[in-house]
Amino acid sequence: MTSPAEIAPDTKDWTWVLDRACAECGFDAGAVDRAALGSTIRANAAAWAQVLASVDATRRPAPTVWSPTEYAAHVRDVHTMFAGRVRLMLTEDDPTFANWDQDETALAERYDLQDPAVVAPALVAAADEAAAAYDAVAGAQWERTGTRSNGSLFTVESIGRYHLHDVVHHLWDVRGVDLPGSSG
Repeated sequence: MTSPAEIAPDTKDWTWVLDRACAECGFDAGAVDRAALGSTIRANAAAWAQVLASVDATRRPAPTVWSPTEYAAHVRDVHTMFAGRVRLMLTEDDPTFANWDQDETALAERYDLQDPAVVAPALVAAADEAAAAYDAVAGAQWERTGTRSNGSLFTVESIGRYHLHDVVHHLWDVRGVDLPGSSG
């Protein structure tokens, strides 16, 4: 198997997806009603469960591109990280989020060796936890703020849209996977 170190780190600042549709995946985070964040995250998680049921779930399409299982492990951890950030924003005044190095996490957690049968239910559970955090937000809480370690300022609403783009985009990343029951 290819070493996880062969994957180039993602150093892009994706906050621009809050202002316009993503040129790659086409998703427009600004068009999502904040009240639908939870249900949309849950629907996305259900799609990931289907992807992880594929016989190709652990196969990398190229040596330098994550397999669907590696992407799914990342998405699982994204849900956990964003659920924690939303909780902080709702309980503290303008918290600064600890830096999260997603590439370091992928290496440390050996995403390349994870079992899709284990990742799938964990991703669904983490998505449900994040979705529940957004479902519980009401009124002025949507405008509570938090700051990323690089200085990017978010509201609960904008971090929810940013979060949603991340998981939608990664599902788009694995779009070539044949799903069980599909005609291929």
